Amino acid sequence: MKQIAWLTFALIALIVALPLAAQETPMTEDELIALVRSDLQKDKVAIIGAAMDFNAEEAGKFWPIYKEYETALAKVGDARLALIKDYAENFVSMTDDKATDLAHEAMKIEQQRFDLKKKCFEKLSAGVSPVTAARFLQVENQINLLLDLQIAQEIPLIEKP
Repeated sequence: MKQIAWLTFALIALIVALPLAAQETPMTEDELIALVRSDLQKDKVAIIGAAMDFNAEEAGKFWPIYKEYETALAKVGDARLALIKDYAENFVSMTDDKATDLAHEAMKIEQQRFDLKKKCFEKLSAGVSPVTAARFLQVENQINLLLDLQIAQEIPLIEKP
């Protein structure tokens, strides 16, 4: 359990340190995003592996399903990143119509993420076990909550008209 706490702390430290690294390192936005994703993916795999404590047979069944899930989740992440960029471009001149469009897109992205977790749960339940699938969802949700909180802290609220 201490290993999971340490890995969670490492993930949080990485998230907090990234804005500082971005200021000091001359990288393009795409390069920085690729670097962040790579580092986060490595940390997520380490946290999940430690939390799940698989035997060899379970690991052989779990990781291919997880990889498929993460590949699909990256596409949802791309949509979320595009939404954040769209929000930033329209922040100063926000209209009711644009706010409505952004809100609908945000809900669509959340639904896609939910649908992916549900599909992953079903595959893991059939491939490994429902208990293992539920445990994975717990870990995945904890990681996502930490990431979502960090992102939310960086995005200012829409100002009142």
